[in-house]
Amino acid sequence: MRFPEKVIPLFLRNAYGSMDRIRLKDKEFELFIPEKEILEAIKKMAIQIEKDMAGTNPLFVGILNGAFMFIADLMRYLDGPYELTFARYSSYHGIRTTGMVHEIMAVKADMKERVVILLEDIVDTGFTMQFVMNKLKKEGAKEVKLATMLFKPEALKCELTPDYVGLEIPNDFIVGYGLDYDEQGRAYRDIYKIVTG
Repeated sequence: MRFPEKVIPLFLRNAYGSMDRIRLKDKEFELFIPEKEILEAIKKMAIQIEKDMAGTNPLFVGILNGAFMFIADLMRYLDGPYELTFARYSSYHGIRTTGMVHEIMAVKADMKERVVILLEDIVDTGFTMQFVMNKLKKEGAKEVKLATMLFKPEALKCELTPDYVGLEIPNDFIVGYGLDYDEQGRAYRDIYKIVTG
């Protein structure tokens, strides 16, 4: 018997309430990182950011769409009077990067002489974040730091070192926890990796 993915009965979920496999369009994915591990990594990151930013007035810039779950959870752990704004850039089509960065929504907040902390879902080639960091520095940011939930060192193709990393992962295509495959799969609370072969 097949059930629609959004109404998977509890008896088909594992002991953690997660599904072991999901299907999005023409691709199948298997459970890779459960929500519990994700939240533990974010909590550690929040502690480090609070320590580093004590006595400053940083501007957090959440990168949409993929980082929306990471942004929400991180800001809950920070739980302070921080200023948060959003921006949006695109460089992906399907499961591949196009190599060209398009600015869809620019940062609107005043960043002059402030420390800006970019909140990104994943850094793989690094080209998008390199582009954004250079752009914000030219626009007057005192310093631009990068906090990424996930980092793929094997995929990096430019000189970029994130300041805060939740989890380092291999160069697999993943979905869930904000990440998508052709705009599907963002709402899963766990992270799934593509099944190859």
